[in-house]
Amino acid sequence: MMTESEPSPREGGEADAITQMARRMATAVTKGELGLILAGEVDRYSLEDLQTLGGRLYAEMIRLPEPYRSRVSPYITEQLFGAHHHLLAMHRSGRFLSMREPITDRETFLGFCTMIPDGCFRYDETTERIPFRFTPRHRAFYYLMSAFTMFVLDQPGHPVGMPFPGGFQVEERNGSFYCLIRDREKEVPYSICNFCPALQTEEG
Repeated sequence: MMTESEPSPREGGEADAITQMARRMATAVTKGELGLILAGEVDRYSLEDLQTLGGRLYAEMIRLPEPYRSRVSPYITEQLFGAHHHLLAMHRSGRFLSMREPITDRETFLGFCTMIPDGCFRYDETTERIPFRFTPRHRAFYYLMSAFTMFVLDQPGHPVGMPFPGGFQVEERNGSFYCLIRDREKEVPYSICNFCPALQTEEG
């Protein structure tokens, strides 16, 4: 008999799949290798999966108050589906085959890969009022897109210009990226901010 502390067979299978996904990612040494691995992982997601991700994204954004919702929504959509389109476009053009530059910060990248399995199972969403099942595998999609943005493109996990409550936003200055809230996520081990290439903006 299964106890409450034991994962269900479905969850156990998802956990194994996500762990293997993270291990495949960690084998990448160059940005091109990582891009190819990520493209292969993304190809496992069906149109129904993408619709579920879109529905969850809408459910998250509808909770935000106006006018902040209207300001931030395009950036949130770009972070997930814009990155997805960019990844597939680069893959189809063969761009990854010529990208031989090493991953810029391999130690941070490996830490990111190690974090993914636990991060995918961190949150219990069974009580959320959404009309579909949002699984750890769906959450893994967010990490795949973040890996592409941060470790293949060397860009911030949140798009440049994305506003945050309090009037803060991600900025680009002379080719470097800055974010005022970057270091405020250190107590959240599964936040992509802990692995982001953006620099902490000095307050003042």
